[in-house]
Amino acid sequence: MPSQSLMPNRTERVNRVRGDLAMGIPCLLTDGSGTALLVPLETVTEDRFAALQADFGVPDLVISASRARAVMTAAAAANLGAGPVRIRPPEAADFAWYQRVIDTKFDHGSGAVGPLHVLRAGEMPFHKAGLAIVKSAELIPAFALFMLARNSAALAGLPLMSLDATDALEELASRPVLAPIAAAQLPLEVHDVSRLHIFRDPDGQREHYAIEIGSPDLTKPVLTRLHSACFTGDVLGSLKCDCGPQLRASLARMSEEGAGVLVYLNQEGRGIGLANKMRVYDLQSKGLDTVEANHQLGFEDDERDFRLAAEVLQKLGITSIRLLTNNPYKERSLAESGITVTERLPLRVGKTMHNQAYLSIKALKSGHIL
Repeated sequence: MPSQSLMPNRTERVNRVRGDLAMGIPCLLTDGSGTALLVPLETVTEDRFAALQADFGVPDLVISASRARAVMTAAAAANLGAGPVRIRPPEAADFAWYQRVIDTKFDHGSGAVGPLHVLRAGEMPFHKAGLAIVKSAELIPAFALFMLARNSAALAGLPLMSLDATDALEELASRPVLAPIAAAQLPLEVHDVSRLHIFRDPDGQREHYAIEIGSPDLTKPVLTRLHSACFTGDVLGSLKCDCGPQLRASLARMSEEGAGVLVYLNQEGRGIGLANKMRVYDLQSKGLDTVEANHQLGFEDDERDFRLAAEVLQKLGITSIRLLTNNPYKERSLAESGITVTERLPLRVGKTMHNQAYLSIKALKSGHIL
């Protein structure tokens, strides 16, 4: 009998499943009604998928409602709600059929994949939990779900992680708890009295940072910027967004005032990851705006979790801030997490001929004050 101290807790189980899905390894979902095998369609190999079909039959395809609306006719999608959409594939559906439905690279010139048979009755926690965990792994939000007999002989000996669907949803919705890992003085071009703090997610993989400029007075509201990672803008100098100029302008403002904190969150592409961000960029090149492209891929407008920033600030002893942002949602999210925002300071920099439309959509559809 293994020691209970070696048994993974709920957080660890969710994180191990997330890692397995990223490698194309299925997981088991359970609830009071039964057991299901979840297969991530972006990462599973064709050979493994074929073997699973041979063992377990034809699975349901589960995609987000926004992706379903993108691949279905307006009439067929008219009655879809906001939750996961279950689709029953044709009996002869092969691996390529699933890929054509879920991946936007097949949306133009690949031919029709429909009509799609939507299963409307009896949505189970499996579908909602499955979609949430696949998204959290920064994969295309789509998966195959094989419903299994409770005592399926085919499961015997399979080294698959198992999750209770309700536990998974509660874990993914819970407030993140970050561990401070290290901090050191780091002289910067903008200010030579600076300190870099490193915080780590419970999964031990993703890290978030706080750049402390000068010596902020914690008895007063601290000049603060929440900045989400943008490899293309922050590092490469992309002209498609205003992220790089906002990063540099924020640090410059803190240097001018003598103190401040920039919280740098590793939530690339509004929380969908760099690979999906490039898929969004490809859709934008075909005429979609940034919000439409996110929906076409199957994501919400913004998948970021700003509770992470509140956690970082509170770990630093900061509870009252002056916030550099054009995004009122950041202000509301911080307030809900116990951070007092005494002032919102606009940050209007970086407009170019290449990102004018992008900035307009941020104002029109995402509520940014520009």
